[in-house]
Amino acid sequence: MKLILAEPFKTLWAGRDAFDAVEQLQGEVYRELENRRTLRTEVDGRGYFVKIHRGIGWGEVAKNLLSAKLPVLGAGQERQAINRLHEAGIPTMTAVAYGERGNNPASQHSFIVTEELAPTESLEDVSLNWRSEPPEPRMKRAYIGEVARLVGMMHRAGVNHRDCYICHFLLHTDKPVTPEDFKLSVIDLHRAQTRPAITMRWRNKDLAALYFSAMDIGLTRRDKLRFLKGYFQQPLRQILAQEPALLGWLEAKADKLYQRKLRYGDAL
Repeated sequence: MKLILAEPFKTLWAGRDAFDAVEQLQGEVYRELENRRTLRTEVDGRGYFVKIHRGIGWGEVAKNLLSAKLPVLGAGQERQAINRLHEAGIPTMTAVAYGERGNNPASQHSFIVTEELAPTESLEDVSLNWRSEPPEPRMKRAYIGEVARLVGMMHRAGVNHRDCYICHFLLHTDKPVTPEDFKLSVIDLHRAQTRPAITMRWRNKDLAALYFSAMDIGLTRRDKLRFLKGYFQQPLRQILAQEPALLGWLEAKADKLYQRKLRYGDAL
């Protein structure tokens, strides 16, 4: 068993079984599945997000593996990714409680509680009307540059997100946002993977997902090249020489995802 508690949960759950206590937390439920529950709760006026994982069973494990998908077995993946991002200096969530009980990955009970990042607004909401109401050019360039920098840092730290969409980048709004002074944080790491170094396959999957999520916000070819320059932290000429087919592949892959979205909605 693994159990790490920081305040306020160290005091709140003193003398209690943390695995029972976390199941009793109340709040706004964001996702309720048979084997996973996500909710927002408050303690002493502060917000926290709670993710509870219950064993998915060997049948579900086998189904995922047979369909070439990697199952999420518990909260440990998110904790590892959060720790790796903190080590790399990438703004993200802070875990204040983590528990893992059981050695059988198909029946393991685990949870993670993170501090709410507030006040914030997702980049998806920030850019919602960019096509009809373009942002100030310097601000747009700054957003693109910072997302590119963070994703590049994340990948160089050995983390691939697996849900790398613009909705999972939060803009902090506790002070005026300017091109020279703003902060983005990376969230929703429950499917993220950590490795000594990520492979090109997982790198490109993240980049294609990010591209797909930004297809409706009016990005120009110059914007896309600016992203690549910020992501690789190299001169554009060098990037295009080393990765001549990357942008075309990303455009094709993102378009394929977009067509699936048009056919099936959010059930990608």
